[in-house]
Amino acid sequence: MSSETLKATADKLLEHVRSNTTKAGLDELYAADAVSVEAMAMPGSDSAETRGVAGIRGKHDWWENTMEVHSASADGPFLHGEDRFAVIFAFDATDKNSGERNQMQEVAIYTVDPSGKIVREEFYYNA
Repeated sequence: MSSETLKATADKLLEHVRSNTTKAGLDELYAADAVSVEAMAMPGSDSAETRGVAGIRGKHDWWENTMEVHSASADGPFLHGEDRFAVIFAFDATDKNSGERNQMQEVAIYTVDPSGKIVREEFYYNA
């Protein structure tokens, strides 16, 4: 894969994040069998790993239904080699169920295949 393809995918992902069109980005940028890995299992799941775009879309739905986001930012992309990039996300959000407000940061590492599709995302954060 060319560095231009990697950069184009990374830039497009951030464009979707910043314009709040991440669900459209899932269809456009992710491989159908993409894998998403959290730092720990999501609530209601016994695995930190989610497979497939439909499952990843479900994670986005969970976030939107569970959290009220007051502000969010995304720094990057930070390119690494020929097939990976990182993004640093920061959120100020309130859990709709508990009412607890938190400031959170996470680092996301994305792996891109030669066609420019995201095949893996990994999230690193303090649990």
